[in-house]
Amino acid sequence: MPRPLSPAGLRRVLITLCATEIVSWGVLYYAFPVLLTTISNDTGWSRTLITAAFSAGLLVAAVVGIPVGRWLDRHGPRWLMTAGSALAVPCVVLIAVAPNLLVFTLGWLLAGIAMAAVLYPPAFAALTRWYGPQRVKALTMLTLAAGLASTVFAPFTAFLLDRLDWRGTYLVLAAILALITIPGHWLGLRGPWPSAKHIAGLEKTDQERAAESPPAHARTDDGSTPAQDPGGLGTGTRPRSDPARIVRGLPFVALVFALGLSSFTAFAVVINLVPLLIEHGIDTGTAALALGLGGAGQVVGRVCYPALTRLLGVRARTALILLATALTTGLLTLLTSPATLITASVIAGMARGLLTLIQAMAVTDRWGTEHYGRLTGILSAPVTVTIAVAPWAGAALADLLGSYTTAFVVLTAVGLVSVVFAMLSTPRSTS
Repeated sequence: MPRPLSPAGLRRVLITLCATEIVSWGVLYYAFPVLLTTISNDTGWSRTLITAAFSAGLLVAAVVGIPVGRWLDRHGPRWLMTAGSALAVPCVVLIAVAPNLLVFTLGWLLAGIAMAAVLYPPAFAALTRWYGPQRVKALTMLTLAAGLASTVFAPFTAFLLDRLDWRGTYLVLAAILALITIPGHWLGLRGPWPSAKHIAGLEKTDQERAAESPPAHARTDDGSTPAQDPGGLGTGTRPRSDPARIVRGLPFVALVFALGLSSFTAFAVVINLVPLLIEHGIDTGTAALALGLGGAGQVVGRVCYPALTRLLGVRARTALILLATALTTGLLTLLTSPATLITASVIAGMARGLLTLIQAMAVTDRWGTEHYGRLTGILSAPVTVTIAVAPWAGAALADLLGSYTTAFVVLTAVGLVSVVFAMLSTPRSTS
């Protein structure tokens, strides 16, 4: 059985993933909404078709995510995430030099493979397995850091765009991606990969020890005492279960719909926020700043997450966060001045930050860690499909309905439906 990573090794892994996730999300995701309008104006390509190319890449990431999860369960993240970074760089270069929309779309399709290997799901799997019972704090730290991706890269992309064209901007971003993520993943993610049974055994030991003296304040939604949480944040371990049975159950299916619909709303807002603000007469630089400050809002929201886990059970906090995602989307349709829209963007970012943590811990909150990679891969695939479709759907709705404001009203309604599914997404034995 491989030895666990030392405390220094665990810190190295966490610091590495914090840095590489900021850069990967910044270059592969958050640069796009800033450059979207400029790309359309410069090339004459339809904004909806450009967004469809980006969405197609995300769709590829969703499909590839399932085998990625299985690979991670068996072999760990080092080779996979390094290869993903190495693929991402030429993909961004291809997008930058694309002479036509077909090549531009091909670049995003290939980038989708890279995104499946470098964005949140593999990073979450790495920390979940390596940190074991202490995973909650590590996952929280990662999402806090990665929440700054838009804060850093949206204004930075606008800064580059003021000095270069969109093609030059993407080339600079590709160079940054190469310099940080390829060596980062290769050097920072080295170490023995513990087996799932080993981690489950550690957590079972902790759970049995804690069960001797369960905390008086810990209660499930029906008033019973849940399993002790080794992470200290209300996300207890669960007995081992058959993953095939889990994925066929109502809670898992409802969870897929709840996270899928809410993510559809949240990520349609992210990609279409800059066009919405431009529609309201705000310049691209200020709109990019609003998008970036939304990333800061994500960090604030994630800082508040531990308090929510202490105050609310899994079902209640999932429903509350999904409701906040829907209502903040609606808030963006009611405001018109730059200051109030920027403020609303920050608040929407807070809800989006909490939503990411809900997704990151959805499996472990309900079914433990033994089949984390497999269950998360299955859960992430349809959720990532909705995230993939969301940018294009938001733009298409705006074209169909005549304005981004009206499109955001529809997105608000979709978010409200997700809350209904959230109420059904938790097994009876889980808080």
